[in-house]
Amino acid sequence: MNLVLNKLKRAWRGIVWYLREVSGEARYDHYLEHFAVEHPGETPMSEVEYLRAREEYDRLHPNTSCCC
Repeated sequence: MNLVLNKLKRAWRGIVWYLREVSGEARYDHYLEHFAVEHPGETPMSEVEYLRAREEYDRLHPNTSCCC
């Protein structure tokens, strides 16, 4: 029973990981990981500050990869 339960837990964690990656929800986590490596000892942006900075960047740098 524990073996099946462990496999279900592992599958669920994989599904949650995949959905967070695809939806972009994990971007802040990746930012924190990157910031800790590249800027040790400095304080990273809060999640709200990070999201505002991303929105501003996206506004100033629109995605032009569309073929239309």
